[in-house]
Amino acid sequence: MIYRQSIGPVNLATVKSQSMLSTLTHVLTGRNDRPILLDIKWDKEQTQKGLVIFVHGYKGFKDWGAWNLVSEKFARAGYTFLKFNFSHNGTTPDHPTDFVDLEAFSDNNYSIELDEIHIVTDWALSSNEVPSSKQTALIGHSRGGGLAILGASEDERIDKLITWAAVSDFGDRFPIYEDLHQWKWDGVYHVLNGRTGQQMPHKYQWYKDFKENEERLYIRRHAREYTKPSLIVHALDDLAVHGSAAMRIHKWIKTSQIILKDDGGHTFGMSHPWDKENLPIVMNDVVARSISFLSL
Repeated sequence: MIYRQSIGPVNLATVKSQSMLSTLTHVLTGRNDRPILLDIKWDKEQTQKGLVIFVHGYKGFKDWGAWNLVSEKFARAGYTFLKFNFSHNGTTPDHPTDFVDLEAFSDNNYSIELDEIHIVTDWALSSNEVPSSKQTALIGHSRGGGLAILGASEDERIDKLITWAAVSDFGDRFPIYEDLHQWKWDGVYHVLNGRTGQQMPHKYQWYKDFKENEERLYIRRHAREYTKPSLIVHALDDLAVHGSAAMRIHKWIKTSQIILKDDGGHTFGMSHPWDKENLPIVMNDVVARSISFLSL
């Protein structure tokens, strides 16, 4: 493992394992008047140390894999943990773990998701339903990690940033050359969801919106200007987002710390569905070190 600064892990087994957790679900209005389903978990017996807003990634959703166990770990450590579904991620409030609305999925883009991070943050920091806390942090996984960098850079209220297996450049995620021209000609291209077998549609508007808003969506520029405490976590055997992305982000954010895991893959040992009672060893350590970072 490689560290810029060593962060001692938290023994999560010692953290109030028997305390009762409070859970709140809520629906906000997102872009294009579509619903944003969210849930919040906290330990009502503890004074809240901070609010954590979690941003899921591409072909993901707030209840994917073991994200609910992750939420519980943070809550038991004294943090209010909020996770949400982007309004255009293909799920609906009635079907929060299934891609039943592929039309909405095809209308999604980075600008929509970045705007919705702010919609969720605005609500969380102003709602009487959310316990008050000392600090606010953004955590993003994969594509959500890149969005979290942008969201934190645009919002002074975000005190700390954590990325898990984050992308470092949205432009690199698009088709190129003949494939890009074919996409423009056809108006849509499809990506196979290996887990569900669905062909996930992407309208050309996604790329067009990126080019029209490239300055706002340019991760490198915003990362270089970001000066608040940041933690970057990545697995060296990540096949979806190469570990070099983490090194680039670490280089750009001068105030960042980095943890490179030897293994764990893109999801740190998690898969969907996750029917086990505990987190995989790698993800449990990622959570522990993230909580330790927030407590500094």
